[in-house]
Amino acid sequence: MAKIAIVVFSDTNTIEAMGKVSNAFMLALEAVENGDDLKIIFEGAGTKWIGELEKEDHKLHGLYKVLKDKITGACSFCAQAFGVKNQVESAGINLISEYKQHPSLRNLITEGYSVINF
Repeated sequence: MAKIAIVVFSDTNTIEAMGKVSNAFMLALEAVENGDDLKIIFEGAGTKWIGELEKEDHKLHGLYKVLKDKITGACSFCAQAFGVKNQVESAGINLISEYKQHPSLRNLITEGYSVINF
């Protein structure tokens, strides 16, 4: 069993960005199918994805719903800075503030996770 942490930094404003989130979700699905220990974290401009993915007409909404219970959380500082804190909270996604109001990526490394950024 692998320990995989997927961190989404990508903004929401380009087709390339949607491709990155789609690829992150494909890795996540593969990890789930193989029984891996998986964490998905939205960081930086990536926190903006939660509000977008909650929209039922979004192309990635279905994948998001399948994987939502694997989302560890979103950066507390960045969700506030990018004006999406209320959207993240409304979606029921945890706000993470382990290190200076950000998720601790170092903790993931010390816990043995392979950290993959999108």
